[in-house]
Amino acid sequence: MFKKFLKDRRGNIAPLMAFLAVPLIGGAGVAVDFSQANATKAAFQAALDSTALAMSKNAAVLSAADLQAAATNYFNALFAKPNVSNVTITATYTGTAGSKLVLNGAATLKTNMMGVLGYDHIDIKAGATSTWGDTRLRVALVLDNTGSMASSDKMTALKAASQNLLTQLKNAALVPEDVYVSIVPFAKDVNVGSGNYSQSWINWSLWDAANGTCSNTNYKSQSSCQSHGGVWTPAAHSTWNGCVTDRDQNYDVTNDPALSGGTLYPAEQYSSCPASLMQLSNDWTALSAKINAMQPAGNTNQAIGLQVGWQTLTAAPFTVPAFDANYQYNQVIILLTDGLNTQDRWYTNQSSIDTREQKACDNIKAAGVTLYTVQVNTSGDPTSTLLQNCASSSSKFFLLTSSTQIITTFNQIGTALSELRLAQ
Repeated sequence: MFKKFLKDRRGNIAPLMAFLAVPLIGGAGVAVDFSQANATKAAFQAALDSTALAMSKNAAVLSAADLQAAATNYFNALFAKPNVSNVTITATYTGTAGSKLVLNGAATLKTNMMGVLGYDHIDIKAGATSTWGDTRLRVALVLDNTGSMASSDKMTALKAASQNLLTQLKNAALVPEDVYVSIVPFAKDVNVGSGNYSQSWINWSLWDAANGTCSNTNYKSQSSCQSHGGVWTPAAHSTWNGCVTDRDQNYDVTNDPALSGGTLYPAEQYSSCPASLMQLSNDWTALSAKINAMQPAGNTNQAIGLQVGWQTLTAAPFTVPAFDANYQYNQVIILLTDGLNTQDRWYTNQSSIDTREQKACDNIKAAGVTLYTVQVNTSGDPTSTLLQNCASSSSKFFLLTSSTQIITTFNQIGTALSELRLAQ
């Protein structure tokens, strides 16, 4: 009888389908559940990535608990699925060698058909990392304070533009050490601060010869005094107004430390001495006050502004904050001027001064310093070939024809520098 049943071909599809029903249904369920799981994992990862990017904006200033809470809340607002439970997000921020935010997420996805096979859930795990700010900035603002800056509201616009730039750079700094700025107002000379009259890096020979009294009051210079048998007495160095002129050539175009001989800065009692410079600082209030103190007067010597600006970034006599080996550093000079060179320590013709400046520009760029040059040309002067050649690239030279463009140009430069430092 049994053998007859096995050999009987009639009606055997039904029991066979019944026999295969469980694995067929289970297999289809697995496919559906895995498809759902893959889609859920992708959405989970995308939400975690978005959370990491959003949290990086404030991670450095939040406490660990606040960062954890903010990350969890932000993620939950992006990712909400009824079949997902036990969601946990952990956020860890570190500020060494740049900024790094690490998010790890886990959750449980409830299955549908896989439960028939004994699997009622699938574990989901994902991670996201956001890094930024491993580049630090040192910026020297070399700003024309010559007499021509008084016209066409150029000095007013320069002050406004510089203040806006300071705000941008301040906002780019997550910790104070991220950004330092120096300010070097220039005319024919640069003012290093009259309070430095006792410093060893000042050369007094030119100043002593030009400032003093003769025992024979008929003579007002050292040479005429001594040639007529008089005794020349230099004025007290404490009466110096703080101005220095170009260093001896070729130190006038290098950043050699001011230690002795021709590397020293020659004091000069320049009658149109600009506002004193400010060394690298992250004291934003003091930097702002220095910008406000600028006033236009005197002749134009871009070369000394550039040289001193470079010196503030790199070498004595200026204090340069130590570099941290965990970071990359970008050093930047922004030179703004509205006129052509007219006078330096040796020359009163433009081409000779330009030659010295071009040497300084070449040395600055060879040292890896990024150089922006801005020509404010409201008087119809020729476009400065010198400034074009001095810029690190054609995109870093700006030709402006109105004072209002100073503000938009500094904003453009500030945005570029901020993005450079905070690049994700």
